[in-house]
Amino acid sequence: MIGDEAPAPRARHFAPTRLVRAASLSRPDRDVYLKLESELPTGSFKVRGALHSLSVNIERHAIREVVAASTGNHGAGVAYAARMLNVPATIFLPVAPNPVKAARIRELGARIVETGVDLTAAIDGAHEYAAKTGAFFLHDATDPDIPAGTATIAQEVLEQLPAVDAIYVPMGDTALIRGVASASKHLKPSVRIVGVVAARAPAYLLSWRSHVATDTRSADTIADGLAVRRALAPNVAAICELVDDVQAVSEEEMLGAIELLMTREDVAAEPAGAAATAALLKDPRAAGRIVLLVTGRNIAPDLLARIGRS
Repeated sequence: MIGDEAPAPRARHFAPTRLVRAASLSRPDRDVYLKLESELPTGSFKVRGALHSLSVNIERHAIREVVAASTGNHGAGVAYAARMLNVPATIFLPVAPNPVKAARIRELGARIVETGVDLTAAIDGAHEYAAKTGAFFLHDATDPDIPAGTATIAQEVLEQLPAVDAIYVPMGDTALIRGVASASKHLKPSVRIVGVVAARAPAYLLSWRSHVATDTRSADTIADGLAVRRALAPNVAAICELVDDVQAVSEEEMLGAIELLMTREDVAAEPAGAAATAALLKDPRAAGRIVLLVTGRNIAPDLLARIGRS
């Protein structure tokens, strides 16, 4: 949670991303808009929080190396920030990561270490590496400065569409939704915040429902950006306070949303990036002025080949 004050303007490192009306998703009782975070450098919203956090931490103390654990987009965001700020970066990824995301990280000059079968294992490896080397661990789920970067998304939405009624937010490790929800509720308390998880990675959905941090045995989903199986208690407390609803979407629903965005709106989205759209498509009661966050476009080639066969 950000706190009682809106995030400082200094958290804005990028020009506002576009907010575009989606005619194929709108109808007489609702106007739907897409917030195209996929147009940021690295093709994902993650660069907002990574650059903000690394910038403020360099001001506080010397950083010889930054380390992160990721399924790809956060790693690319940290690699981008590290290149901008001239800091070496090491990114821990699960074995056999999304090749598009891994290639982007390498192109940005970071070193990749593949370890474990999922994000939780990669996080454990990064923790161990940081403890041994003294590297600064920029952990997406626990870093206190990242939400100030993601909160700028809400600031932009409220400037671009002051009459917004609801914002649908993909929910992985919750850094995104905590920043967006906190800023939204500060600027316009009536805005409804809807979190969206992958049905096959429901740790934070279960935790939001029970108000108790709940882990799952696996997070086997095509939406690698949502593949979280270890919920953290402070994050659970924040989303229970800030988030009005949490919905789950299936693998098939995300694939269908990717295809709709691609063919009807000319917008590229990976599964996590299309999750908000998938949630709206299965909710016929949703009305009003709705913003869907399209959080990333880095879709793996094998998934792209499945579009149209789902």
